[in-house]
Amino acid sequence: MGTCEVCKNDYWLSFEVHTAGGAVHVFDSFECAVHMLAPVCEHCACKIIGHGVEVSGHFYCCAHCARSADAREGFKIRDAVGVHPG
Repeated sequence: MGTCEVCKNDYWLSFEVHTAGGAVHVFDSFECAVHMLAPVCEHCACKIIGHGVEVSGHFYCCAHCARSADAREGFKIRDAVGVHPG
């Protein structure tokens, strides 16, 4: 199907990921897709591959990081699954 955008492996089982913004990316593994597309926690800098949390427009991997980075606003932690920010 195509060559992975991250590792450049030409793999017959590669796959496409279509983003909400309309971009199309080709990867040979979920690892490469996560490396390129997953957001980064604004506190500990790990890749957010689960739901994560959002506080005042900032993204964190977990409630602990959100509260550590912004103690005053940390109580506003909410699950963003199914919620469109716009």
